[in-house]
Amino acid sequence: MIRVLKEGRSSVQKANDHTSVKTAVESVLAAVEERGDEAVRHYSETFDKWAPESFRLSQAEIDECIAAVAPRDLEDIRFAQAQIRRFAEIQKAALREVEVETLPGVVLGHKNIPMNSVGCYVPGGKYPLVASAHMSILTAKVAGVKRVIAMTPPFHGKPAPAVIAAMAMAGADEIYVLGGIQAISAMAIGTATIAPVDFLVGPGNAYVAEAKRQLFGRVGIDLLAGPTETLVIADETVDAELCATDLLGQAEHGPNSPAILLTNSERLARDTVIEVERLLEILPTATIARQAWTDYGQVIVCDTDEEMLAEADRIASEHVQVMTRDPDYFLERMTNYGALFLGPRTNVAYGDKVIGTNHTLPTLGNARFTGGLWVGKFMKTCTYQRILTDEASALIGEYCSRLCVLEGFLGHAEQANIRVRRYGGRNVPYAEAAE
Repeated sequence: MIRVLKEGRSSVQKANDHTSVKTAVESVLAAVEERGDEAVRHYSETFDKWAPESFRLSQAEIDECIAAVAPRDLEDIRFAQAQIRRFAEIQKAALREVEVETLPGVVLGHKNIPMNSVGCYVPGGKYPLVASAHMSILTAKVAGVKRVIAMTPPFHGKPAPAVIAAMAMAGADEIYVLGGIQAISAMAIGTATIAPVDFLVGPGNAYVAEAKRQLFGRVGIDLLAGPTETLVIADETVDAELCATDLLGQAEHGPNSPAILLTNSERLARDTVIEVERLLEILPTATIARQAWTDYGQVIVCDTDEEMLAEADRIASEHVQVMTRDPDYFLERMTNYGALFLGPRTNVAYGDKVIGTNHTLPTLGNARFTGGLWVGKFMKTCTYQRILTDEASALIGEYCSRLCVLEGFLGHAEQANIRVRRYGGRNVPYAEAAE
């Protein structure tokens, strides 16, 4: 039996939150569509108090930011980027192009073609998210994208040096200090000074996610990345301190970040709730983490691993940390998750920052139908076909003609019939398609 010891906000309350965000985003997108750079500048000054002569950084400004970063920090960024590049290259190598003769004289294939231009958003209003630069820009470059532009908001009224350094080191072709809806709209719609892109990636707040949602179709998007979510699946083999630490470590992302404990030990559940309260007294980011835990934290107790599995798949969390006697039970059976972190030795922070997997992952239950950002997201798998012989063209043509007539597509049928006449030696009259 599944028992909920702690609830978060209701679905009605969450829906009301979204309505105001949707309206705000619509007005900004309309303004950027109409007034371009003028609107971008207006909203940047309004929301971020930031209106430099140029939002795009010059090479001298980029070099100045890099010089402001401590050598040890630059070395740490290089280490993280090496891990992310290595795994992205391994993923790319797994993307095989194919060409096969499926029938005598009929050749089918597909190619993996990198996109031409990508816009990468790196959040930074609350925290300068250095890692998001690696995850998006570097992965796009490994995929072979020709033009990668990157945008990040100002941090404390100026460019965040470590973020700019990470963007440059990851290979960004253009770097802009511009944030929020105005950044997303500028990349997607374009202005007189910013050429539009084909694809948008990167996490952000509710406004950024809603802007991406409204622009989808005009441009491609990686996924709708809402507030960070974490699900800790644990049993009595771990202790409350570990569970509480891992829940609050993700709750500090923002006041609406869900953090859920799923366990088959009622004792661990109750001990973890107590431990969360203890840690909130000493955690430097407790103001944000406490609000997230109060409004979005949940504790769910099950009787069996099977119940925990079913509940975990129902939740479909972005991050799923499994600290149980047999973590592979969940690896082998779970179907809905953004990323799994198996065993107490790993944790979500490793994946967020350095271990090598991508941290841009599906939220809001989207793990039911998509995985996270990876090198393949920046590539289009495009098919082609070739017919080598007259006999093959006539053979396929006869089948195609009959199937087109079955559907009532007589013009389609004639595309096949003309090839049967030319390459098959059969005198198929045009009118036969209508019989």
